[in-house]
Amino acid sequence: MIERQLRETLQKRWNSGKIIIVLGPRQVGKTTLLEDMCRAEGDYLFLNGDDFDTQAILENSGEMRLRQLIGSHQTVFIDEAQRVPNVGLLLKIIHDRIKGVRVVVSGSSALELSSSVNEPLTGRKWEHHLYPISWNELVGHTGYLAAKQQFELRLIYGMYPEVINSLGDEQAVLRQIASSYLYKDLLNYHGIRKPEMLSKLLVALALQVGSEVSYNELSNLLRIDRATIEQYIGLLEQAFVVFRLSPFSRNLRSEISSSRKVYFYDNGIRNAIIDNFNPLSLRNDTGALWENFLISERMKRNHYAEAHGKRYFWRTHAQQEIDYLEEYDGQLHAYEFKWNSKAKARFPRTFTEAYPDASTQVISPDNFEDFLT
Repeated sequence: MIERQLRETLQKRWNSGKIIIVLGPRQVGKTTLLEDMCRAEGDYLFLNGDDFDTQAILENSGEMRLRQLIGSHQTVFIDEAQRVPNVGLLLKIIHDRIKGVRVVVSGSSALELSSSVNEPLTGRKWEHHLYPISWNELVGHTGYLAAKQQFELRLIYGMYPEVINSLGDEQAVLRQIASSYLYKDLLNYHGIRKPEMLSKLLVALALQVGSEVSYNELSNLLRIDRATIEQYIGLLEQAFVVFRLSPFSRNLRSEISSSRKVYFYDNGIRNAIIDNFNPLSLRNDTGALWENFLISERMKRNHYAEAHGKRYFWRTHAQQEIDYLEEYDGQLHAYEFKWNSKAKARFPRTFTEAYPDASTQVISPDNFEDFLT
């Protein structure tokens, strides 16, 4: 079992009296982590939200029915809770009326679960995210040398636990995840009117990683209206398939302020979508893979460290750009990503003069570990 960084944070809040919610993509190890932690406490009640019988038992259950179901268990774990009708009210009843019961919840659709629990569970929950394996977790599991030896493989096949543990069979595992699990919650969501467009949209987004995304261009390409494009990207984000970066704009009229970049939570899923697992030496998108890897890994690092800064990219209408910015308490940190360690990188004078207090750093394969630790 690969030790997860989130475990330490969860352990600190395990006996807080609040409901613990862990969100994240399917197949990243939420069930494995939470079951292991529940098991360490002794006997616990496991309820599978994907199971139709479980859904029927829990739907509209009142306090008496829940007391009978929970019995003497001190811990209740509801897995894939977004599939349970009225789960927010159900959790509120357990928290408020059945004292001494620890409640742990997992979910792979922030859209459905958050909308169900946010209001009923205000002040009653801790919410966290679990992502595919992080670089730091991989190093901790395999050792630094072994992790470095498979570094290029991780850019191609990504960081899903089953992929890492299926050496030589990565492509089949990724295709299975992409086809069987990636859209599972989205296709059950009533807002998806044209499910066939999801695959086409994802291919288009995968081919634009690292570039600004134009909703109008996607609308023309896929022949669906812009509002639907925006809605579907938002849904893909809520299902932990992609995430967006907004442009940073504060002082200059020349700064772009309305575009977006879209990244994938995992390189392997991105490559499965376009069906390209060629080695780096045969690819023309290595720079995009490098950028996606670094930004997704930095996201994991920041979340597990509870470093809640703001994230941006920067670009002007004159095509001057910086790959990635973070802002903490008004202090800017600017990063350029270069796959070629010898390539020269200069931060635009327009940026450095407008933001003279910003720190700048070039991230390459020679120093990326510092960026991710």
